[in-house]
Amino acid sequence: MSSRCRRPAPVPRIATCALLLLAAVLAGCATPTSRLRALADGQGFSRESVRAGGHELTVFDNGVGVDGGTLHVYLEGDGSPWRHRTVIMPDPTPRRPLMLGLMGLDPEAAIYVGRPCYNGTYTEPGCDNRMWTSDRYSERVVESMAAVVRRRAAREGASRVRLFGHSGGAALALLIAERLDAVDAVVTLAGNLDTEAWTAHHGYSPLHGSLNPARRPPLGERVREWHLLGERDPVIPPSLVRDYLERRESAVAVRLAGFGHGCCWGRVWPRVLRALESGSAEALPGGRVRASPQAPPSAAASRAG
Repeated sequence: MSSRCRRPAPVPRIATCALLLLAAVLAGCATPTSRLRALADGQGFSRESVRAGGHELTVFDNGVGVDGGTLHVYLEGDGSPWRHRTVIMPDPTPRRPLMLGLMGLDPEAAIYVGRPCYNGTYTEPGCDNRMWTSDRYSERVVESMAAVVRRRAAREGASRVRLFGHSGGAALALLIAERLDAVDAVVTLAGNLDTEAWTAHHGYSPLHGSLNPARRPPLGERVREWHLLGERDPVIPPSLVRDYLERRESAVAVRLAGFGHGCCWGRVWPRVLRALESGSAEALPGGRVRASPQAPPSAAASRAG
């Protein structure tokens, strides 16, 4: 550990400004996992480590009882698998966990399910950097997360499961939904719905070890698909969902003006949840699009989803 991160010995009558400086230094030394846990603690979420598929997965719970009703499941984006497109990060844990924040706006029973090898578990046996690069949506990843959701739904007696995913978490939501009969809705935000189109668009290496939602069979009428797109999103431009929507006629997509990849989903999330509860896609914010959304002006993109 760097000497900058070590807590210095107490100094008598230390000035207030020095204490504030020390707090800032220590905060800067926090890991992505510790920041994630601090955000969860600040919202009153409980934390559990669940073993599935040979991996430890972190689950946060908002503490609202299911009582035989609906369980909401939040799935984060890809976090930070790469730095500067060429260096693989040793810890892919999200630096800005958007979905954990959105779960704090949800009054219904909800859990946040982390991925294998994320959230402080990247050094465990069975983890290597393929799990957050080429294999990030692999059979192993998807099945381990599906197992956690399946067990939790059974334990809580949930009659319905609704999956919410941001960016790469959207791909996982669609892939998990295939495996769970209780799922009746998938809602995505800036979703990576076609991973081949995404890698081609940005010139990234193909995700050879991953499943692509766009190449999977449609989920069918039992599952509502609502896809929320940011008009100013350079990471997942709305044009990338065109082919996906053409193959899924019942899916609904809406485009939100002024929204980017990480902004500004908290503004509309309560409204989205109310629309989902009412079952009315007409109550969603934004402008409706079907199979031919237009791409926004080109902009610099990030490799993290």
